[in-house]
Amino acid sequence: MPDARIAIVGGGLSGLYAALLLEQRGIKDYLLLEARETFGGRIASVASAGQMAQETGLPSDGIDRFDLGPTWFWPVYQPQMDKLVRDLDLAYFEQHETGDMVVELSPQEPPARTRGYLSAPSSMRLVGGMGALIDAIRSKLEPTRLIAAQPVKWLHHSGPHIEIGTETAHGQSTTYRAEHVLLALPPRLAAATLRFSPALPDTLMHDWRNTATWMATHAKYVALYDTPFWREQGLSGEARSARGPLGEIHDASMPGGHAALFGFFAIPARVRRNVSDDVMRAHCRTQFARLFGPQAAMPVADVIKDWASDPYTATVADQDGTAQHGAAPAAVAASGVWHGRITGIASEWSPQFPGYVAGAIEAAAIGVQTLAEHIAFRTTP
Repeated sequence: MPDARIAIVGGGLSGLYAALLLEQRGIKDYLLLEARETFGGRIASVASAGQMAQETGLPSDGIDRFDLGPTWFWPVYQPQMDKLVRDLDLAYFEQHETGDMVVELSPQEPPARTRGYLSAPSSMRLVGGMGALIDAIRSKLEPTRLIAAQPVKWLHHSGPHIEIGTETAHGQSTTYRAEHVLLALPPRLAAATLRFSPALPDTLMHDWRNTATWMATHAKYVALYDTPFWREQGLSGEARSARGPLGEIHDASMPGGHAALFGFFAIPARVRRNVSDDVMRAHCRTQFARLFGPQAAMPVADVIKDWASDPYTATVADQDGTAQHGAAPAAVAASGVWHGRITGIASEWSPQFPGYVAGAIEAAAIGVQTLAEHIAFRTTP
Protein backbone atom coordinates (compact mmCIF):
# COMPACT_ATOMS: atom_id res chain seq x y z
CA MET A 1 0.00 0.00 0.00
CA PRO A 2 1.90 3.12 -1.21
CA ASP A 3 1.99 5.87 1.41
CA ALA A 4 2.48 9.63 1.13
CA ARG A 5 1.95 12.53 3.49
CA ILE A 6 -0.27 14.27 0.93
CA ALA A 7 -2.31 12.93 -1.98
CA ILE A 8 -3.45 15.19 -4.79
CA VAL A 9 -6.43 13.80 -6.68
CA GLY A 10 -6.42 15.29 -10.18
CA GLY A 11 -3.62 16.27 -12.53
CA GLY A 12 -5.05 19.36 -14.14
CA LEU A 13 -3.66 22.83 -13.58
CA SER A 14 -4.74 23.14 -9.95
CA GLY A 15 -3.30 19.75 -9.02
CA LEU A 16 0.00 20.34 -10.78
CA TYR A 17 0.34 23.84 -9.36
CA ALA A 18 -0.38 22.52 -5.86
CA ALA A 19 2.42 20.00 -6.37
CA LEU A 20 4.73 22.82 -7.44
CA LEU A 21 3.83 24.85 -4.35
CA LEU A 22 4.49 21.84 -2.13
CA GLU A 23 7.89 21.27 -3.70
CA GLN A 24 8.72 24.95 -3.33
CA ARG A 25 8.07 24.49 0.41
CA GLY A 26 10.48 21.56 0.43
CA ILE A 27 7.67 19.02 0.68
CA LYS A 28 8.38 16.03 -1.53
CA ASP A 29 6.28 13.44 0.31
CA TYR A 30 3.22 13.62 -1.93
CA LEU A 31 1.57 11.69 -4.73
CA LEU A 32 -0.55 13.07 -7.54
CA LEU A 33 -3.15 10.71 -9.02
CA GLU A 34 -4.64 11.54 -12.43
CA ALA A 35 -7.47 9.55 -14.02
CA ARG A 36 -6.52 10.38 -17.60
CA GLU A 37 -3.48 9.00 -19.38
CA THR A 38 -2.19 12.55 -19.80
CA PHE A 39 -1.96 15.56 -17.50
CA GLY A 40 -3.65 18.92 -17.92
CA GLY A 41 -7.30 18.21 -17.16
CA ARG A 42 -9.48 20.71 -18.96
CA ILE A 43 -6.41 22.27 -20.54
CA ALA A 44 -5.87 20.43 -23.83
CA SER A 45 -4.05 21.57 -26.96
CA VAL A 46 -4.31 20.39 -30.54
CA ALA A 47 -1.00 19.40 -32.15
CA SER A 48 0.79 19.02 -28.84
CA ALA A 49 2.39 15.73 -27.89
CA GLY A 50 0.09 12.75 -27.56
CA GLN A 51 -3.48 12.09 -28.62
CA MET A 52 -4.39 15.56 -29.81
CA ALA A 53 -1.41 15.66 -32.17
CA GLN A 54 -2.44 12.29 -33.57
CA GLU A 55 -5.97 13.53 -34.18
CA THR A 56 -4.79 16.42 -36.32
CA GLY A 57 -1.89 14.72 -38.05
CA LEU A 58 0.18 17.87 -37.52
CA PRO A 59 3.65 17.94 -35.98
CA SER A 60 4.21 19.38 -32.53
CA ASP A 61 7.03 21.90 -32.17
CA GLY A 62 5.96 23.41 -28.85
CA ILE A 63 4.51 26.54 -30.48
CA ASP A 64 2.06 25.30 -33.11
CA ARG A 65 -0.62 24.29 -30.60
CA PHE A 66 -4.25 25.33 -30.24
CA ASP A 67 -6.52 25.27 -27.22
CA LEU A 68 -9.52 22.98 -26.97
CA GLY A 69 -10.13 24.04 -23.40
CA PRO A 70 -9.58 27.45 -21.78
CA THR A 71 -7.77 29.98 -23.95
CA TRP A 72 -7.48 33.41 -22.35
CA PHE A 73 -6.30 35.18 -19.25
CA TRP A 74 -6.29 38.85 -18.23
CA PRO A 75 -3.10 40.05 -16.49
CA VAL A 76 -4.69 43.28 -15.29
CA TYR A 77 -7.40 41.42 -13.38
CA GLN A 78 -5.43 38.26 -12.59
CA PRO A 79 -2.00 39.29 -11.24
CA GLN A 80 -1.33 35.93 -9.58
CA MET A 81 -1.76 34.18 -12.92
CA ASP A 82 0.36 36.82 -14.64
CA LYS A 83 3.15 36.39 -12.09
CA LEU A 84 3.19 32.62 -12.60
CA VAL A 85 3.38 33.02 -16.37
CA ARG A 86 6.27 35.45 -16.00
CA ASP A 87 8.06 33.31 -13.42
CA LEU A 88 7.88 30.39 -15.84
CA ASP A 89 9.20 32.65 -18.63
CA LEU A 90 6.23 31.95 -20.89
CA ALA A 91 5.49 34.30 -23.78
CA TYR A 92 1.99 35.62 -24.40
CA PHE A 93 0.23 37.87 -26.87
CA GLU A 94 -3.03 39.75 -27.36
CA GLN A 95 -6.04 38.03 -28.83
CA HIS A 96 -6.34 39.19 -32.46
CA GLU A 97 -9.40 41.44 -32.79
CA THR A 98 -8.35 43.88 -35.52
CA GLY A 99 -10.91 44.18 -38.31
CA ASP A 100 -14.62 43.73 -38.83
CA MET A 101 -16.68 40.92 -37.39
CA VAL A 102 -19.42 38.88 -39.03
CA VAL A 103 -22.87 38.26 -37.55
CA GLU A 104 -25.75 35.95 -38.43
CA LEU A 105 -28.77 37.47 -36.74
CA SER A 106 -31.17 34.69 -37.73
CA PRO A 107 -31.27 31.50 -39.82
CA GLN A 108 -33.26 33.41 -42.44
CA GLU A 109 -30.80 36.28 -42.90
CA PRO A 110 -27.45 36.17 -44.72
CA PRO A 111 -24.29 36.95 -42.74
CA ALA A 112 -23.66 40.65 -42.23
CA ARG A 113 -20.36 42.40 -41.80
CA THR A 114 -20.17 44.91 -38.98
CA ARG A 115 -17.59 46.91 -37.08
CA GLY A 116 -15.56 44.83 -34.68
CA TYR A 117 -14.63 45.72 -31.15
CA LEU A 118 -11.56 45.54 -28.96
CA SER A 119 -11.72 43.96 -25.52
CA ALA A 120 -10.64 46.13 -22.62
CA PRO A 121 -8.49 44.98 -20.99
CA SER A 122 -7.09 42.81 -23.75
CA SER A 123 -7.53 39.06 -23.61
CA MET A 124 -4.16 37.31 -23.62
CA ARG A 125 -3.10 33.94 -25.02
CA LEU A 126 0.02 31.91 -24.35
CA VAL A 127 2.42 31.10 -27.16
CA GLY A 128 2.01 27.36 -27.54
CA GLY A 129 -1.45 27.46 -26.01
CA MET A 130 -2.39 26.87 -22.40
CA GLY A 131 -0.68 23.51 -22.74
CA ALA A 132 2.59 25.44 -22.48
CA LEU A 133 1.66 26.31 -18.90
CA ILE A 134 1.05 22.65 -18.06
CA ASP A 135 4.35 21.62 -19.65
CA ALA A 136 6.29 24.32 -17.81
CA ILE A 137 4.91 23.32 -14.41
CA ARG A 138 5.40 19.59 -15.04
CA SER A 139 9.02 20.17 -16.00
CA LYS A 140 9.70 21.44 -12.47
CA LEU A 141 8.10 18.48 -10.67
CA GLU A 142 9.56 15.15 -9.60
CA PRO A 143 8.10 12.84 -12.29
CA THR A 144 7.93 9.79 -10.01
CA ARG A 145 5.35 11.64 -7.89
CA LEU A 146 2.93 11.97 -10.81
CA ILE A 147 0.85 8.88 -11.56
CA ALA A 148 -1.44 8.90 -14.61
CA ALA A 149 -4.24 6.49 -15.61
CA GLN A 150 -5.28 6.07 -11.96
CA PRO A 151 -8.98 6.99 -11.61
CA VAL A 152 -9.80 7.44 -7.93
CA LYS A 153 -13.00 5.65 -6.94
CA TRP A 154 -13.23 5.97 -3.16
CA LEU A 155 -11.74 7.59 -0.08
CA HIS A 156 -11.95 6.00 3.36
CA HIS A 157 -11.11 7.79 6.60
CA SER A 158 -9.22 5.33 8.77
CA GLY A 159 -7.94 7.28 11.74
CA PRO A 160 -4.45 8.64 11.07
CA HIS A 161 -4.70 7.93 7.36
CA ILE A 162 -7.04 8.35 4.44
CA GLU A 163 -7.15 5.33 2.19
CA ILE A 164 -7.59 6.19 -1.50
CA GLY A 165 -8.74 3.49 -3.89
CA THR A 166 -8.10 3.58 -7.63
CA GLU A 167 -9.19 1.27 -10.42
CA THR A 168 -7.73 1.35 -13.93
CA ALA A 169 -9.61 0.77 -17.16
CA HIS A 170 -8.23 -2.79 -17.08
CA GLY A 171 -9.68 -3.46 -13.64
CA GLN A 172 -6.44 -3.21 -11.69
CA SER A 173 -7.03 -1.83 -8.20
CA THR A 174 -4.55 0.00 -5.99
CA THR A 175 -4.96 1.51 -2.53
CA TYR A 176 -2.89 4.53 -1.49
CA ARG A 177 -2.66 6.10 1.96
CA ALA A 178 -2.18 9.74 2.87
CA GLU A 179 -2.70 12.02 5.84
CA HIS A 180 -4.37 14.74 3.80
CA VAL A 181 -6.04 14.92 0.40
CA LEU A 182 -6.19 17.85 -1.99
CA LEU A 183 -9.13 17.39 -4.36
CA ALA A 184 -8.09 18.88 -7.70
CA LEU A 185 -11.22 17.90 -9.59
CA PRO A 186 -14.44 19.92 -9.92
CA PRO A 187 -16.82 19.79 -6.92
CA ARG A 188 -19.70 18.32 -8.91
CA LEU A 189 -17.46 15.64 -10.40
CA ALA A 190 -16.07 14.78 -6.96
CA ALA A 191 -19.56 14.45 -5.51
CA ALA A 192 -20.74 12.29 -8.42
CA THR A 193 -17.78 9.95 -8.88
CA LEU A 194 -16.06 9.54 -5.50
CA ARG A 195 -17.38 7.43 -2.61
CA PHE A 196 -16.50 8.88 0.78
CA SER A 197 -16.52 6.65 3.85
CA PRO A 198 -17.83 7.91 6.15
CA ALA A 199 -19.93 10.25 4.05
CA LEU A 200 -19.10 13.93 3.79
CA PRO A 201 -21.56 16.30 5.51
CA ASP A 202 -24.86 16.49 3.63
CA THR A 203 -24.73 20.26 3.21
CA LEU A 204 -21.24 20.08 1.73
CA MET A 205 -22.21 17.36 -0.76
CA HIS A 206 -25.34 19.31 -1.70
CA ASP A 207 -23.30 22.41 -2.44
CA TRP A 208 -20.74 20.46 -4.46
CA ARG A 209 -23.43 18.74 -6.55
CA ASN A 210 -24.99 22.11 -7.33
CA THR A 211 -21.76 23.79 -8.41
CA ALA A 212 -21.62 23.84 -12.20
CA THR A 213 -18.37 22.70 -13.79
CA TRP A 214 -16.90 25.21 -16.22
CA MET A 215 -16.38 23.70 -19.70
CA ALA A 216 -18.57 20.69 -18.83
CA THR A 217 -21.37 21.86 -21.14
CA HIS A 218 -19.03 23.24 -23.81
CA ALA A 219 -17.80 21.86 -27.10
CA LYS A 220 -15.21 23.58 -29.29
CA TYR A 221 -14.33 23.28 -32.95
CA VAL A 222 -10.86 24.30 -34.18
CA ALA A 223 -9.92 24.61 -37.86
CA LEU A 224 -6.30 25.12 -38.96
CA TYR A 225 -5.19 26.88 -42.16
CA ASP A 226 -1.92 27.74 -43.84
CA THR A 227 -2.65 31.48 -43.73
CA PRO A 228 -5.14 33.78 -41.94
CA PHE A 229 -6.86 34.70 -45.21
CA TRP A 230 -9.76 36.41 -43.42
CA ARG A 231 -7.40 39.12 -42.22
CA GLU A 232 -6.63 39.97 -45.84
CA GLN A 233 -10.35 40.70 -46.21
CA GLY A 234 -10.25 43.09 -43.26
CA LEU A 235 -11.98 40.60 -40.97
CA SER A 236 -10.93 39.94 -37.39
CA GLY A 237 -12.01 36.30 -37.41
CA GLU A 238 -14.71 37.03 -34.85
CA ALA A 239 -18.30 36.09 -35.52
CA ARG A 240 -21.59 35.63 -33.70
CA SER A 241 -24.28 33.40 -35.11
CA ALA A 242 -27.91 32.66 -34.33
CA ARG A 243 -27.86 30.00 -37.06
CA GLY A 244 -24.98 27.82 -35.90
CA PRO A 245 -23.87 25.25 -35.26
CA LEU A 246 -21.23 27.54 -33.70
CA GLY A 247 -22.51 30.53 -31.78
CA GLU A 248 -19.27 32.37 -30.98
CA ILE A 249 -16.15 32.31 -33.18
CA HIS A 250 -12.65 33.77 -32.75
CA ASP A 251 -9.30 33.94 -34.49
CA ALA A 252 -7.10 31.24 -32.95
CA SER A 253 -3.95 31.76 -35.04
CA MET A 254 -0.61 31.14 -33.36
CA PRO A 255 2.30 33.51 -34.09
CA GLY A 256 4.96 31.50 -35.86
CA GLY A 257 2.54 28.64 -36.44
CA HIS A 258 -0.62 27.82 -38.33
CA ALA A 259 -3.53 30.18 -38.78
CA ALA A 260 -6.72 29.01 -37.11
CA LEU A 261 -10.32 29.76 -36.26
CA PHE A 262 -12.24 28.28 -33.37
CA GLY A 263 -15.82 28.36 -32.21
CA PHE A 264 -18.05 27.35 -29.32
CA PHE A 265 -21.02 25.17 -30.21
CA ALA A 266 -24.44 26.69 -29.55
CA ILE A 267 -26.11 23.26 -29.72
CA PRO A 268 -27.05 21.68 -26.35
CA ALA A 269 -24.99 18.73 -25.15
CA ARG A 270 -27.91 16.28 -25.34
CA VAL A 271 -28.35 17.10 -29.02
CA ARG A 272 -24.64 16.99 -29.83
CA ARG A 273 -24.19 13.50 -28.47
CA ASN A 274 -26.56 12.12 -31.13
CA VAL A 275 -24.55 13.61 -34.01
CA SER A 276 -21.22 12.19 -35.16
CA ASP A 277 -18.09 14.34 -35.17
CA ASP A 278 -17.78 13.91 -38.94
CA VAL A 279 -21.26 15.36 -39.48
CA MET A 280 -20.59 18.18 -37.02
CA ARG A 281 -17.30 19.04 -38.71
CA ALA A 282 -19.04 19.20 -42.08
CA HIS A 283 -21.61 21.65 -40.69
CA CYS A 284 -18.85 23.75 -39.12
CA ARG A 285 -16.95 23.97 -42.40
CA THR A 286 -20.14 25.02 -44.17
CA GLN A 287 -20.72 27.71 -41.57
CA PHE A 288 -17.16 29.02 -41.84
CA ALA A 289 -17.59 29.21 -45.62
CA ARG A 290 -20.74 31.32 -45.14
CA LEU A 291 -18.94 33.65 -42.77
CA PHE A 292 -15.42 33.90 -44.18
CA GLY A 293 -15.60 32.65 -47.77
CA PRO A 294 -15.12 29.30 -49.56
CA GLN A 295 -11.49 28.96 -48.49
CA ALA A 296 -12.69 28.51 -44.90
CA ALA A 297 -14.36 25.24 -45.89
CA MET A 298 -10.97 23.66 -46.61
CA PRO A 299 -8.90 23.60 -43.41
CA VAL A 300 -5.67 21.64 -43.41
CA ALA A 301 -6.95 19.98 -40.23
CA ASP A 302 -9.86 20.37 -37.86
CA VAL A 303 -10.94 18.82 -34.59
CA ILE A 304 -13.87 18.84 -32.17
CA LYS A 305 -13.58 18.50 -28.42
CA ASP A 306 -16.90 17.92 -26.65
CA TRP A 307 -16.27 18.31 -22.95
CA ALA A 308 -19.80 17.17 -22.12
CA SER A 309 -18.88 13.67 -23.29
CA ASP A 310 -15.67 13.59 -21.23
CA PRO A 311 -16.34 11.43 -18.13
CA TYR A 312 -13.49 13.09 -16.25
CA THR A 313 -15.06 16.53 -16.75
CA ALA A 314 -18.83 16.23 -17.03
CA THR A 315 -21.60 14.40 -15.18
CA VAL A 316 -25.22 13.63 -16.06
CA ALA A 317 -26.19 16.89 -14.36
CA ASP A 318 -24.14 18.83 -16.91
CA GLN A 319 -26.02 17.52 -19.95
CA ASP A 320 -28.87 20.00 -19.50
CA GLY A 321 -26.88 22.67 -17.73
CA THR A 322 -25.83 26.09 -18.88
CA ALA A 323 -22.28 27.43 -18.91
CA GLN A 324 -21.71 29.82 -16.04
CA HIS A 325 -19.11 30.98 -13.56
CA GLY A 326 -20.87 30.51 -10.23
CA ALA A 327 -19.97 31.25 -6.64
CA ALA A 328 -17.42 28.96 -5.01
CA PRO A 329 -18.74 26.40 -2.51
CA ALA A 330 -16.99 25.52 0.73
CA ALA A 331 -13.72 23.71 0.07
CA VAL A 332 -13.47 21.96 3.45
CA ALA A 333 -15.77 20.17 5.85
CA ALA A 334 -16.63 22.51 8.71
CA SER A 335 -16.77 19.65 11.21
CA GLY A 336 -16.59 15.89 11.52
CA VAL A 337 -13.83 13.41 10.72
CA TRP A 338 -13.08 15.00 7.34
CA HIS A 339 -12.40 18.43 8.84
CA GLY A 340 -8.78 19.37 8.19
CA ARG A 341 -8.18 16.20 6.16
CA ILE A 342 -9.59 17.03 2.73
CA THR A 343 -9.51 20.32 0.80
CA GLY A 344 -10.99 21.22 -2.57
CA ILE A 345 -8.56 23.07 -4.84
CA ALA A 346 -10.06 22.90 -8.35
CA SER A 347 -10.85 26.17 -10.10
CA GLU A 348 -14.51 26.10 -9.02
CA TRP A 349 -13.34 26.58 -5.41
CA SER A 350 -11.62 29.87 -6.26
CA PRO A 351 -13.23 32.83 -4.44
CA GLN A 352 -12.36 35.37 -7.16
CA PHE A 353 -12.17 33.44 -10.42
CA PRO A 354 -14.23 30.23 -10.14
CA GLY A 355 -13.97 28.24 -13.36
CA TYR A 356 -11.18 30.32 -14.88
CA VAL A 357 -7.56 29.31 -15.39
CA ALA A 358 -6.61 31.95 -12.84
CA GLY A 359 -9.07 30.32 -10.47
CA ALA A 360 -7.13 27.07 -10.57
CA ILE A 361 -4.02 28.99 -9.51
CA GLU A 362 -5.81 30.83 -6.72
CA ALA A 363 -7.65 27.76 -5.37
CA ALA A 364 -4.47 25.67 -5.34
CA ALA A 365 -2.57 28.39 -3.49
CA ILE A 366 -5.33 28.74 -0.90
CA GLY A 367 -5.56 24.97 -0.52
CA VAL A 368 -1.86 24.51 0.11
CA GLN A 369 -1.93 27.37 2.62
CA THR A 370 -4.93 25.79 4.35
CA LEU A 371 -3.04 22.52 4.44
CA ALA A 372 -0.06 24.24 6.06
CA GLU A 373 -2.31 25.63 8.76
CA HIS A 374 -3.81 22.23 9.60
CA ILE A 375 -0.75 19.99 9.46
CA ALA A 376 2.73 20.24 10.93
CA PHE A 377 4.63 19.42 7.78
CA ARG A 378 7.59 17.11 7.83
CA THR A 379 9.80 18.14 4.95
CA THR A 380 11.58 15.54 2.87
CA PRO A 381 15.16 16.31 1.75
